Amino acid sequence: MKCCLLSLNGYNLRTNDDDENGRRMMEKKVKLAFIDNSLDPTIYNPVDHWSHHVDIQWNTFRAIRNQFPDLKDNYTHLLLSGSEASIVDRKKWVYEETEVVQEAFKSGLSILGSCYGHQLLVLALLGPDHVNRSNRPEVGWIPIQIEKESELLGKPREAFTFSVHFDEVINLSDEFTVLASSKDCEVQAFQMKGRPVWGIQIHPEINVSNAQELLKNLIALNLKTKPLFEKALESKPRDSNLILKIVKTFLASGR
Repeated sequence: MKCCLLSLNGYNLRTNDDDENGRRMMEKKVKLAFIDNSLDPTIYNPVDHWSHHVDIQWNTFRAIRNQFPDLKDNYTHLLLSGSEASIVDRKKWVYEETEVVQEAFKSGLSILGSCYGHQLLVLALLGPDHVNRSNRPEVGWIPIQIEKESELLGKPREAFTFSVHFDEVINLSDEFTVLASSKDCEVQAFQMKGRPVWGIQIHPEINVSNAQELLKNLIALNLKTKPLFEKALESKPRDSNLILKIVKTFLASGR
């Protein structure tokens, strides 16, 4: 596997109207491949989490089973989920997935990576020097600072969202724009300049009830990080519902 910065060719973003005709046009144009990076869906189930927000049909591929989309099947969009795995402890399937991401990038697909998928996207495009363990993990409902106005996140402001991560993206190159950060994570969201390629460290797709269920599942594992999960579960949920604009922008983007 080669982890390197790929050549960057500009692609224009386009959006569809919000009416029913626009939605039907989008469904005809969009062919979404969803790579499920979860290790145990009974603990963390990204397919269920995203299904509450993505109202078109998609094809799902389980990365740990070495199931990946054939991009010759006319996919237009690629969504990379989170994972219980660590991006710094890479198994064989991770390298196979980065090759798929590199191919998708070269083919001009719209790409969105969430949490682990956000980190894997950077691993594929820039290499291993740009992902690392977090100095301070972020678990629970956290404030983030939206720094740059964008289609994905809207205007600069403080927003709240759910988060569970122990790794992070670091030292992005000039080809990327950082859209959001937090006090413990400099890259909460990014976009590759001029391309429909985004990463989000946060988990806006996980609603409050699902987040609480996930935290209970993680507590039951009795890991050394259990106190972090317990503290998050006891905290007051705060969710700015960023997921609506994120999904709308992602699905409306294209070649």
